[in-house]
Amino acid sequence: MSHIDAIVMGRGTYETLSHMTPWPYELPVIVLSSSLASLPIPEHLIGKVRFLNHLPEEAMALLKKEGHQHIYIDGGQIVQSFINSGLINKLIITRLPILLGNGRSLFGPIQQDIRLKHIQTITFPSGFVQSHYEI
Repeated sequence: MSHIDAIVMGRGTYETLSHMTPWPYELPVIVLSSSLASLPIPEHLIGKVRFLNHLPEEAMALLKKEGHQHIYIDGGQIVQSFINSGLINKLIITRLPILLGNGRSLFGPIQQDIRLKHIQTITFPSGFVQSHYEI
């Protein structure tokens, strides 16, 4: 996260994190959500979070215009939309040592197969395994 300029997340991720105090991010956060875009920012997040009803391309153009270059994208549906728009060039996948009986697909349906170039894999004492890829 040390080289990240800003964070883009979806409504679900935001709602999971919004009650955390202190807010876990010092970087600017944009929440892409049509349902939140017309609502006021909670007082404790003013100046830290923006709600926007933007397409991925519009959000990236805005962040680029503001001088941001390295954006962290978080949230299942938001990641899917950025992948489908061709806006992700690096991917970090962290796996937990848990077998799920069911659940959502990690990326959902994508328009075509996407070839990944493996950069590195790191293991952690907790059992987490994190793989870094370039698209």
